[in-house]
Amino acid sequence: MTHIAIIGCGVVGAAIAYELSQLPQAEITVLDQNGPATGATSASLGVLMGIISQKVKGRAWQLRSTTMQRYDSLIAELEALIGSKASAKPIPYNRHGIMMLCFSEEEMAKKRSLADLRRTQGFNLEILSPQEIRSHCPQLGDLPNLVGGVYSPDDRQVDPVALTEALVTAAKIRGVNFQFGVKVTDFAYEGPPNQQRVTQIRFVTGQMTGFDYQQPLPPSPPPLSKGGRGDGEAGEEPGVMAQGQMDVDLVVIAAGLGSTPLTAQCGRSVDIGPVLGQALHLRLNQNLGNPDFQPVITGDDVHIVPLGAGDYWVGATVEWVPDAGELVPQAEALEAVRQRAIAFCPQLADAVVVKQWSGLRPRPQGRSAPIIGPLSGYPNVMLATGHYRNGILLAPATALEVFHWVKIDN
Repeated sequence: MTHIAIIGCGVVGAAIAYELSQLPQAEITVLDQNGPATGATSASLGVLMGIISQKVKGRAWQLRSTTMQRYDSLIAELEALIGSKASAKPIPYNRHGIMMLCFSEEEMAKKRSLADLRRTQGFNLEILSPQEIRSHCPQLGDLPNLVGGVYSPDDRQVDPVALTEALVTAAKIRGVNFQFGVKVTDFAYEGPPNQQRVTQIRFVTGQMTGFDYQQPLPPSPPPLSKGGRGDGEAGEEPGVMAQGQMDVDLVVIAAGLGSTPLTAQCGRSVDIGPVLGQALHLRLNQNLGNPDFQPVITGDDVHIVPLGAGDYWVGATVEWVPDAGELVPQAEALEAVRQRAIAFCPQLADAVVVKQWSGLRPRPQGRSAPIIGPLSGYPNVMLATGHYRNGILLAPATALEVFHWVKIDN
């Protein structure tokens, strides 16, 4: 039996747990200081810009191609697997595609070239005139600079939290052990320099923040405790901090911003910094435009995401760490996004703000996102982190890469 620990239960960690649960000789434990989808995942809009992306070659395109070919089947698998659960709910998954608005001839030229290339790759992108766009999306306002757009019927949007919860539920059904309120503090390892293997994870448990205990998740197997795979007194008295350790054969670090201190414990610098994003949940009395055609509308770095029944998510800002001071949400940045959304769809000016929120995206420093591969010098530690703005999009492809790595390691 191969004992695998996954550190982090955002959408990436949950997707990895689900894919690895297919391996009959794997005993899988997922550890998270909080609960599922409480970090960057919970703040995402879940817009899956895979086919419409300008990434056309190399690793960046391969990840997107893999993930978009996996998403439809993944959603179907999850709903079939958890459908018998009394608490099971459909995963909000918008199959109406993405409508991207273009405001310059240069941008349109790039999209025409992209459409030609995607056709050779087996994907369809429709190049549209302003008149054609308005016929499909009559909710659009007077946009004098609109020169055209591109519609991607094969791209999607998914509720990130609902997806993560479904992945957790499905993985639990397949025997994966989830332990929340567990903070990994250190590792034990053995072997020569640059070829060391992590053999044990050390942790503290008993404190959890930022997790909604009302989420309808099925129970995990018994907590890490004396006499089991782990050792210590974790979980014996809820709310009481305790120390423990767990022997492991393979480790996957999928902890987003938390990956930096974890890798530092191994003497490796994997620097991942925060980029703040804000978004809004708006509500109207009815859907905008054609109720039978509700794609995500995007352009000028603004997403308008239909949720049904007149509800929309609007976002997102991109806010960097200032040279001096704390990274805090800027009200004017969020208002600028709202005003751009209103310029696209004037009826949004009458919408009620149901909620506004912010989150921190994990962006690798000095290297491209995401980071997927073995930790330097530790052949049994896999990094699956630093997805920046594409964690929801690339979670399925990331999980498949980790799955193949584990199979090879075994």
